[in-house]
Amino acid sequence: MRRGPAVLTTGAAPPAAPAGGGARTPRAARAGPDRPLLGALGIAALLALWEAAPRLGAVSARHLPPASEVLATLAERAATAAFWAAVGDTLTGWALGLAIAFAAAVLLGLTLGSLPRVRAFTDSTVDFLRPIPSVALIPLAVLMYGTDLRSTLLLVVYASFWLLYIQVLYGVADVDPVAEQTARSYGLGRLARVRHVVWPTTLPYLMTGLRLAAAVALILSVTAQLVIGSPGLGREIAVAQSSGAVASVYALIVATGGLGVLVNTGVRALERRVLHWHASVRGEAAA
Repeated sequence: MRRGPAVLTTGAAPPAAPAGGGARTPRAARAGPDRPLLGALGIAALLALWEAAPRLGAVSARHLPPASEVLATLAERAATAAFWAAVGDTLTGWALGLAIAFAAAVLLGLTLGSLPRVRAFTDSTVDFLRPIPSVALIPLAVLMYGTDLRSTLLLVVYASFWLLYIQVLYGVADVDPVAEQTARSYGLGRLARVRHVVWPTTLPYLMTGLRLAAAVALILSVTAQLVIGSPGLGREIAVAQSSGAVASVYALIVATGGLGVLVNTGVRALERRVLHWHASVRGEAAA
């Protein structure tokens, strides 16, 4: 009785079925095994270009050290306990903030989304608060919490909450009214309807919001550390920049990029596991 969302906000759609009842192999399926190889070649080309640009004088090596020097500096820093402590602080702010935003968005989204009048009453407040940039709250965070972890959490939670909350509202609004009425006719209470009707419809939207919010949460975690000075990779970048250690600055930026790749890969794996029954995930696996 349940149906998935008609359009995900990322604009991604499941691959179209091949013509002729599956007699032809989709191009994506034929190219699928080559994707990791192409990705590796792309990274290798980027590193080669990065290495060549300063050595050939296209850019100043003082402002852009060669890739080999940056990677060597990253390896040196990765051998220290301070580096991994900074990584742990960054991931702590990211994970706690994202978890708080997720719980609040699911609770409020399911509650208010199921009450049309209450949702209409709060729409104007949401429309006012949602466009406020999280970085605009930095002075408030410093005033309230100084350089404490709570400053980072304030920015991360605020930025992540709206991405998740709006997706939950979209999911609740997409519930099939026929399925809802059928559940009522079978005597299912409100909690049972949420579990068996509303939640399966909302879940694909929620996972899309989680994928977006996870990336934004990491960005805000590093930004807060960079600007406010709370512990983490962002503060290490600021310290390296103030001391003129250009290679260390680039090395730490590469480290944050690596964290972003790991976060995105982990969330995508979670999405495929949670939504293994959904058409979009089945189509992605087939491709």
